Amino acid sequence: MQVWRVHENGEPGEVMRLEEADTPTPGEGQLLLKVRAANINFPDALLCRGQYQIRPPLPFTPGVEICGETEDGRRVIANPALPHGGFAEYALADEAALLPAPDALDDAEAAALHIGYQTGWFGLHRRAHLQAGETLLVHAAAGGVGSAAVQLGKAAGARVIGVVGGADKVRVADELGCDVVIDRRTDDVIAAVKDATGGRGADVIYDPVGGDAYKQSTKVVAFEGRILVVGFASGAIPAPALNHALVKNYAIVGLHWGLYNTKDPASIRACHDELTRLAAEGVVKPLISERVPLKDAAAAVQRVADGVTTGRLAVIPEGARA
Repeated sequence: MQVWRVHENGEPGEVMRLEEADTPTPGEGQLLLKVRAANINFPDALLCRGQYQIRPPLPFTPGVEICGETEDGRRVIANPALPHGGFAEYALADEAALLPAPDALDDAEAAALHIGYQTGWFGLHRRAHLQAGETLLVHAAAGGVGSAAVQLGKAAGARVIGVVGGADKVRVADELGCDVVIDRRTDDVIAAVKDATGGRGADVIYDPVGGDAYKQSTKVVAFEGRILVVGFASGAIPAPALNHALVKNYAIVGLHWGLYNTKDPASIRACHDELTRLAAEGVVKPLISERVPLKDAAAAVQRVADGVTTGRLAVIPEGARA
């Protein structure tokens, strides 16, 4: 089979190599899946760089989110078991963690309903307790993680402010349904948020960026607001001033979605059932901005790493339909 492998850590476009290899053999509790679509996530870039919290042995295949097909023909969503990731014609996954792919979505969309949307749902509902009528601010609102949070926020009845970088991303965020869109490249984010909220600020702030985005969040969080820390795509991990959180009376809330797999696995399936319902009703629909052939996966991962994409990029092996 064709498979991308990383033999040394570095930038994805430099260290990912397309190779021919034997189809992997499932271990105990695993299944072999034919990859129908593998979506690119920022953690794939971090895996290549050796900067992710999980460091699989070299060589490994990145690709942490797929829609695949079992040997008995079931269409499923999975997080592949590294080192046999999703940027290949076949991947391995733990059988107990497989989820049925929603009929309302194609393969690329179904794969994208997993990590980003589960992160958004757990973050907004389980951790930040977003309420209808509240104001939700989403950083990187046109990206894969941010676009999911925008749709889920609207589904929850929130007023959504999207912060993006560039005119193209402004258009995407507007099409996603943001009530207000702020271009951080041309607008004063802090002033714009205060203007949009009458000076009150945002009740919940969804931050997958860190760095300057987090600093802006502390300036525009409302009384009893919640800053939801989802990731650090900027590469800069902020050091919160806890005295500021005390004085302004806001909460800093962390989310590590992967922990639910071990601490409360039943909640993953319950969340998936809810997301499947929302997809069937047309309330959420993952934004797939591009479908690329397997041979172009390394360049596509690099573009995600560089922050120049919108929505999700999906890698489609030859012969698969997505």
